[in-house]
Amino acid sequence: MKKLKHVKIKNTGILFELLVRQIASDTMNNKTSPANKLIKRHFTHNSELAKELQMYQSLVHEKFNNESKSDKFISAVLSAKKQLNETALRRQKYNLIKDINESFDSTEFFNSRVNNYKTLASIYILFEYAENENPSDMVKSRFSLVEHITSNSKAIKPVETVINETYTSQDKDIRLLSYKMLIDKFNSKYDNLDANQKNILREYINNVSNTVGLRDFVKKEIPKLKTAIVESSNHIDSKVVKIKLNEVTNMLGTLAKVNVIKDSHILTIMRYYDLVKELKTIK
Repeated sequence: MKKLKHVKIKNTGILFELLVRQIASDTMNNKTSPANKLIKRHFTHNSELAKELQMYQSLVHEKFNNESKSDKFISAVLSAKKQLNETALRRQKYNLIKDINESFDSTEFFNSRVNNYKTLASIYILFEYAENENPSDMVKSRFSLVEHITSNSKAIKPVETVINETYTSQDKDIRLLSYKMLIDKFNSKYDNLDANQKNILREYINNVSNTVGLRDFVKKEIPKLKTAIVESSNHIDSKVVKIKLNEVTNMLGTLAKVNVIKDSHILTIMRYYDLVKELKTIK
C-alpha cells in the first residue's frame, strides 16, 4: 500500500482561495488582477472544477451538532464526488495550474499561508483516496474532518464570508459606491496613524498573497524600529524605563527571526511605533 500525500497545487479549495487572495492584493494596488480572469475561465457554473469546489466549500462551512450526522454528511459528499467526470476534472485542473504558472510567480503564489490548510488537506486526501493506498491516511483525514464539522456546530458563516457574498450580489454601481464608502471609512478610522504605521498597513494588505515579501519587509523594518527606540531612550533619565526599553529591543530581535508573519506580528509592530511616538513626547 502506498501513502497518499497531500499535493497543495492540486487542491481545488486551496487554488481557489489563493486566487481570491491575489485579487484582493491586486485590487488594493489598483491593478487589474489576472486571477479574476482565471476564476471566470475555469470555475464556470457547469465545469467539473466548479462542482468540486462547491464540495470543498460545503465541507469547510457546513456544521452539524454531532459526529454521526457529520460523518453521514461526509459520506454524502464523497458519493457525489464519485459522480464527477474525473477525466474532465483532471484536464480542467491541469489547465488551471498551467494558467496560474504562466500568470504569476508560482513560487510566491503557492507559498502563501492558508488558514484552513489542515481542513482542505483532509478533504483532498478523502477525495483522492483509492483502494491501493494506505487506509490509515483516509481514516485520519476523515476523523479530522468530522471534528471540524462538529466543532462550533452553532457557529454561523464567518463575517468576512457573509460580507463578501452580500457585496458580490449587488450590481456594479452599488459595489463601486460601497467600495468608496469603505475606503473613506478606512481613511477616517486610521487617520491618526503616522507614516511608518500606514506604510506597514499598506505592505500587509499588498502582500496578502506573498508571505515571503511580507517577511522580508518586516525584517527590514525592525532595525529602523530599534534605532528609533534607542535614540529616544537616550533622552530618558529613568534607569527603570531604560531597562524596559532594552527588553523591548531584545523582543524585536526575536520577531526578526520569525519565518511566517501573522496578524499578531503586524499588530505588535504597529504598537511599537505607538511607543516611539510616546517616547518622542518625553523631554
